[in-house]
Amino acid sequence: MSNKQSLAKKEWLKRRFDEGLVFYRSEERGKCFIEYIPAENAWVPIEADGYIYINCLWVAGSLKGHGYSNDLLNECIKDAESQDKKGVCILSAEGRKREFLSDPKYMAHKGFSVADVSDCGINLVYLPLIPNAASPKFKECAKHPKVEENGFVLYYTDQCPFTYYRVPRVQEAAKEHGIPLKTIHIESKSVAQSAPTPVTTYALFSNGKFITHAIQTDKKFLSLIKPVDFS
Repeated sequence: MSNKQSLAKKEWLKRRFDEGLVFYRSEERGKCFIEYIPAENAWVPIEADGYIYINCLWVAGSLKGHGYSNDLLNECIKDAESQDKKGVCILSAEGRKREFLSDPKYMAHKGFSVADVSDCGINLVYLPLIPNAASPKFKECAKHPKVEENGFVLYYTDQCPFTYYRVPRVQEAAKEHGIPLKTIHIESKSVAQSAPTPVTTYALFSNGKFITHAIQTDKKFLSLIKPVDFS
C-alpha cells in the first residue's frame, strides 16, 4: 500500500471516530484488524438501530490460521455487550467467500445468521445479543441494487485504501477506450445510507445492473467490456 493510499484511509477513519468508530489492530504487523461503528452511523443503506456494524474484519496472508479473527471479533462482541447493543452485523456473501466480504461459513460458525438478502447475492448477517431483538435489514435501495443510467456507473468511498489507486486508473482506461463511465465519489454518511447498493466501498453497475463490489484493476475492468452493449 502506498503512502497516499494509507493517508486517504487514515483521513477517512479520523473523521469517523467522533461517530463511534473503533479500529483494533493485532499486535502482529500486517493486515490484521477489525473496524466497526454504531450501525446508525454506518456508511451502508441498512436499518439496524441499536446494532454494531462491522466495516471490515481483515486477516491476510501468513497471519491466517492463528486465531486472530476470533480475537478481533470477540473484542467487537464484548464491546457491543458492554454498550447494551442489540447485536452485531456485517455484510457477507451468499454461499461462498467473496473478496472484500466476510466469509459466510466463518460467520455462521461464530453464531451469525442471515438477517436480509439482496438481489446481487450480498447478505446482511447478524449476531443478536439480547432476546427477541429485531433483526437488521437492508433499505430497499440496497436490497434491489440498480441505477437508471446506461454505460458503467461506479460508486465508491475512501473507506478502502485500494480505491485511491485503482479508481483513477479505471477512469483513465475508460477514457482511453471510449467507454462510458460515470463515477460517484461518496463523501458523506447521508449519501452512503441512500446509495443504490448494499456495498458502498465500491459498487460497479453496467446498463443499470449491479456487476461487482470487487475493486477492479484497469485490466479487470476492460475484461468486462466485450459482452456489454451500450447502445
